[in-house]
Order: sequence, then structure tokens, then C-alpha cells
Amino acid sequence: MSVELYHETALAYDLPEYGLCRHDIVRPVEHHRAVDGSEGYSVEVLSALGDTLKVVTVLATALEPLREDEILCVRSL
Repeated sequence: MSVELYHETALAYDLPEYGLCRHDIVRPVEHHRAVDGSEGYSVEVLSALGDTLKVVTVLATALEPLREDEILCVRSL
């Protein structure tokens, strides 16, 4: 998947170490490539009002594009 920086995307799976769930909305802000060739991103975790709550690093496989047939929702931390 091609990830566009500064455009909202969704998490593809739960990341319990960060308190994040599949389908939480994040904003990729930096692309990383590890020595072994794997790709990752620093992503901003957003509040419902669009404020940055935290920044975490995830593998590229943890991100999926938003789809037209999805509805945004919110959850409490």
C-alpha cells in the first residue's frame, strides 16, 4: 500500500502497547526504512477534534487506506 504523508489513514490491527485499536485514525508524518529493508511510519494519533495525542512508530503493514464505504466513529481513551 502506498501511504501518503499527512493524509489520514486507519490502523489495520490493534496495537495494545500503545492503547490503539484497529480502525483508529492516524496521520502518517514520516517514512522510515530499516536496515533490513522493512518500512515503517511515524504516525500522529488524533483526537476527535483533530489534535495530536501522541506520535508512535508503526510498520507499514499496520496502515490501511480509508474507504468510501466506511463511517467514522469515536471511542474514549
